[in-house]
Amino acid sequence: TPSVGRVSCWRRGFWPFSCVLCGPCLRSLSAVPLPSSASGPSDGSLFASCWGLVSLKSETQPVPNPMSYYMHRSPWWFHRFETLSNHLIELVFPFFTFLGRRMCMVNGAIQILFQVVLIVSGNLSFLNWLTIVPSLACFDDASLGFLFHSGGGAKKAVLEIQNEEAAGRKPKPTKGMFIRRVVNISLGILISYLSTPVVLNLLSSRQVMNTSFDPLRIVNTYGAFGSITKERTEVIFQGTLSQDPKDPDAVWKEYQFLCKPGDIYRRPCLISPYHYRLDWLMWFAAFQTYEQSEWVIHIAGRLLSNDSTVLSLLDHNPFQGRETPRWVRGEHFRYKFSQPGSSSAAQGKWWLRKRIGAYFPPVDLEGLRGYFKSRNWPHPHIPRN
Repeated sequence: TPSVGRVSCWRRGFWPFSCVLCGPCLRSLSAVPLPSSASGPSDGSLFASCWGLVSLKSETQPVPNPMSYYMHRSPWWFHRFETLSNHLIELVFPFFTFLGRRMCMVNGAIQILFQVVLIVSGNLSFLNWLTIVPSLACFDDASLGFLFHSGGGAKKAVLEIQNEEAAGRKPKPTKGMFIRRVVNISLGILISYLSTPVVLNLLSSRQVMNTSFDPLRIVNTYGAFGSITKERTEVIFQGTLSQDPKDPDAVWKEYQFLCKPGDIYRRPCLISPYHYRLDWLMWFAAFQTYEQSEWVIHIAGRLLSNDSTVLSLLDHNPFQGRETPRWVRGEHFRYKFSQPGSSSAAQGKWWLRKRIGAYFPPVDLEGLRGYFKSRNWPHPHIPRN
């Protein structure tokens, strides 16, 4: 986010009348390719692999939306079209920036359209909305002038300057223009120098993603999803009032999050560009263990005490207005979209799920006392009425 803001301001500030290198260009030129272990196949098989990954993305992304359901179940040719378009938009069209004003604007329009499609396809928080911002730099003042009202002839003056530049008639150099050119060149040299480790990382077989290479975060490597999971797994919190969690007659009630999959009958939500951070983090926790994501146990402890702060981050508390649960556990499920037109879809099921096993065993407040103490976490307590 800081780098997008700085670079966008610099570009529009230093090159207001010309088409400049837009954000997706830099993103594609510094993108991290597949790791060496996955780059062995030929171009054809690599394309096929990417096609497979694109077909999975809609179902396995952190927080799908309603369109994700239909895009995942699209015909095979649509997924191939997605893959081909993705390659062209990220690897070919950015170079249109250097082919003159019109082609630069074509690239800008395509990049923005690409981000809009991604926004429609899933709840990827503000990532794609943010990427649109530097893409606007592909359009000069003349192309965007119709959006703004200007008084005092400023708009007319800008158009006259651009027409003179197009005709090859350049204004007489002034001291201000000289200073501006020096600053532009100096900035270009600085960015090139700072980008050296970024390029070396790009060419390395041991690439690092999501890393900044300077204190001001001007240059960095970015990759929200270096790989795409082939299956979707979910951690489902469940609570019971039973004295014995091993009792086969114990009734376990499920907690529901605001947006992440849980209830198989609930339609996927639509929240972009808003971001439910806990729902997003639960996606990461699902393909790790609770030992790697200890905060999951912290949440379980808070649920055992009906903590209002944690419950405000959830959509449904099965113990609302009742006594607090005696035990809470985490169950691990494999989720997949139902097939449109199937009997499951006719029953209103958006998801199908199958239990994998226990994610973490049943825990109670007393049993968590030592766990919380060893991590210097305040032990939750049941509020007294």
